[in-house]
Amino acid sequence: MDKLTKYFRDTVEEMRYKTTWPTFAELQKSAGMVLIGSIAFAIVVGLMDVSFESLLKAFYNSFR
Repeated sequence: MDKLTKYFRDTVEEMRYKTTWPTFAELQKSAGMVLIGSIAFAIVVGLMDVSFESLLKAFYNSFR
């Protein structure tokens, strides 16, 4: 039990005094970049899905 208590005390101390927290402006900038990257990734995956779907439909229809 003593090791667990020491672990939590050390964790709280590190989070308070040794961790560098971003400013609100830096946080907004990073969140914006993540949002833009996620949207771009979703668009690319969506385009790949549509293109593979049309290719497979054309392939399967060629055997009818």
